[in-house]
Amino acid sequence: MSDIAVILPDGTELSVEEGATVRDAAFAIGPGLGKDTVAGVVDGELVDKETPLHDGANLVIVTDQSDEYLDVLRHSAAHVFAQALQRLHPEAKLTIGPWTDDGFYYDVTSVDLEQEDLEAIEDEMRDIIEADLDIERVLVDREEALEKYADNPYKRDILEDEAAGDDELSFYQQGEFEDLCKGPHVESTGEIGAVKLLNISAAYWRGDEDNDTLTRVYGTAFESESDLEDFLNMREEAKERDHRKLGQELNLFAIDETTGPGLPLYQPNGKRILDELADYAKQLNLDAGYDPVETPHLFRTELWKKSGHYENYVDDMFLLDVNDEEYGLKPMNCPGHATIFDQQSWSYRDLPVRYFEDGKVYRKEQRGELSGLSRVWSFTIDDGHLFVRPDQIEDEINLIIDNILTVFDTFGLDAEVALATRPEKSVGSDEIWEQAETQLRAVLDDSGIDYGIEAGDGAFYGPKIDFAFKDALGRKWDGPTVQLDFNMPDRFDLTYTGEDNEDHQPVMIHRALYGSYERFFMVLIEHFDGKFPFWLAPEQVRILPISDDQLGYAKKLQYELGDFRVDIEDRSWTLGRKIREAQTDRVPYMVIVGGDEEADGTISVRDRKEREEKDVSVEAFRDHLRSEYDEKRPEPDFLADEE
Repeated sequence: MSDIAVILPDGTELSVEEGATVRDAAFAIGPGLGKDTVAGVVDGELVDKETPLHDGANLVIVTDQSDEYLDVLRHSAAHVFAQALQRLHPEAKLTIGPWTDDGFYYDVTSVDLEQEDLEAIEDEMRDIIEADLDIERVLVDREEALEKYADNPYKRDILEDEAAGDDELSFYQQGEFEDLCKGPHVESTGEIGAVKLLNISAAYWRGDEDNDTLTRVYGTAFESESDLEDFLNMREEAKERDHRKLGQELNLFAIDETTGPGLPLYQPNGKRILDELADYAKQLNLDAGYDPVETPHLFRTELWKKSGHYENYVDDMFLLDVNDEEYGLKPMNCPGHATIFDQQSWSYRDLPVRYFEDGKVYRKEQRGELSGLSRVWSFTIDDGHLFVRPDQIEDEINLIIDNILTVFDTFGLDAEVALATRPEKSVGSDEIWEQAETQLRAVLDDSGIDYGIEAGDGAFYGPKIDFAFKDALGRKWDGPTVQLDFNMPDRFDLTYTGEDNEDHQPVMIHRALYGSYERFFMVLIEHFDGKFPFWLAPEQVRILPISDDQLGYAKKLQYELGDFRVDIEDRSWTLGRKIREAQTDRVPYMVIVGGDEEADGTISVRDRKEREEKDVSVEAFRDHLRSEYDEKRPEPDFLADEE
């Protein structure tokens, strides 16, 4: 039997026998590592330790000290839930039960479950964990597997679809329970330190609203009770920061069923924030040499067929018949930008050509997947497209990454970076994809940025670098992206004249600094708990006259601070109530004026952290506000030294 080579995280090659598994490779590295191996990550995918390796595979060994271990633990907890459910409700039919970023879920049917039923299931789960049942992987031939699921159409659907070519299928057993599953799992149920069932919702089989409606039970699991307690505390904090709740309380946005699902309406407060975000992105783009363009909301579907979107995105597009011609609301801006580039001749000296647009796009998400601003039908991408020579790729991507990291720094967000590789549904040759992935990997390696691999998560036209936001609660959200595209220039026959006077094909780079305004706005609402930095706040200063006698002075101050968003609280309330209302509204600064302030021509300044300074000159306060706005500081700091 010949040997194959697998690539370890440090870039070294490990030679193992053909057919070797993840565990075999771990033992080849060292017996201690082999014994501790729980699972593996092969080409970015978390797999069972018995998974065979292929030549050239990128391999990471997973032990109980690895970040991925919690995913394995939670996958096993999903099986513990399913076992407990079937002990209490034998009639329940199981479908799928994957791990998630926060825990796990299991979709079930043929059983009526309510929130109050979860406590009994959770108690049964703890009994299974305490029993410390071995979790064993067994291989079952196809016919036997089909017999096992003779009365479960969902499992049979999996067998006949995803596992259609497999003669042997992996099942996992623990006690009396078994489940069709690729793994990975921990060695025994006793390794699960703490579990909690969270809530119940409805879900469609395969995520398709035309399919059966299932019951989805969400849960989570940790290695210890203390970790679980920390998570539950964070979850309660997240409920208070929920952007849908704060969006209503702070009059930022609304989604009205009358106007349509997934179609947000921005109220004045929300629109002010979006305008500030747009102005900030526009300045970054202009400083980086981008030119603004604009494209319409819909095109003839001939354009979408030319770009490849029609064959890959048609199910997610809103299509219209106009005078017997088919049009589609745009799901992406890139074909319009490619068409603009194609409308004139270019020399190699003209490149790179950089376009940007805040382009509204439309994607027909399933109704059950719509949620606040995180999943909508209509959203705006702060889109940028570059047309570059091959020798310019690395420099341009480095400049894009610098701008993206500037955005992260401005908003005080941490970045998590990943290289997303070719998906199953894609266009272009193997050679083009290999070239594109190699160049993106080289940029990341040379930059020294830590990154992971998201196998199969690239766009259909090219691989990409994904940046995820990590907010104040440590949660991860999809964010900006950089995509390298050798396919669309070919499909649009884009050219420039090279130094040799011959036609050459440019490379297209897709990039966004925020990702989409809707998703980014959602992240900011929850990250800041509605307490936006001064430069973003829809109301930046509220003047609080102690009595109606100071209304005239308050209006004079409003005029003097007219470069900013300043309101006057003129309701006949006590000063204490006015302060409480301003704090509830998360206004960065309150200016308190009474008879003494009016007589002296000064103000008292109070911030939302309850710090206060008296006898402040209006000029000094105004100068500070200007510097704070211009410098995009993440927190008001006029009174920082008063803490």
